[in-house]
Amino acid sequence: MAITKTKKESILTKLDGVKNDSESIVFVKFNGMTVDNTTAMRSELRSNGVGFYVAKKTLMKRTFGGVFEGKMPELEGEIALAYSKDAIAPAQKIKEFAGKYKDNLEIVGGVFQGVFKNAGEMTEIALIPPLPVLRGMFVNVINSPIQGLVLGLNAIADKKSA
Repeated sequence: MAITKTKKESILTKLDGVKNDSESIVFVKFNGMTVDNTTAMRSELRSNGVGFYVAKKTLMKRTFGGVFEGKMPELEGEIALAYSKDAIAPAQKIKEFAGKYKDNLEIVGGVFQGVFKNAGEMTEIALIPPLPVLRGMFVNVINSPIQGLVLGLNAIADKKSA
């Protein structure tokens, strides 16, 4: 269906905003999702600071083509954008929903820190644990040798007192 020139201009303005304000953009192939599922997904994405926008592929290619490093992934089928100022949140959330809606949603690529990525690379990015989990893992790594030392000293103290 043809869209008016003013509508195209407003879509291009929105896509320029996404391009300039986002750390990460995920190209999402979707098909056959019910309105209820789409509405629930959009609502949850929004509550996690992730935007979701559907636009014509030609307008996406015009906006993103040649701006980022690398080669833009092939965009086939119905494509939407998931984007955020958080570098890994869009990929994580879309991967989570792709597991829930197996045949209706998939990552086909994206842009991560100014570089085009293919579907496999964006899926790997989605597997990076959230920042609070990474912090907990780091604290555990730092704490482990200290804990071992304390247990060793405690065993020596118990042996001497016995």
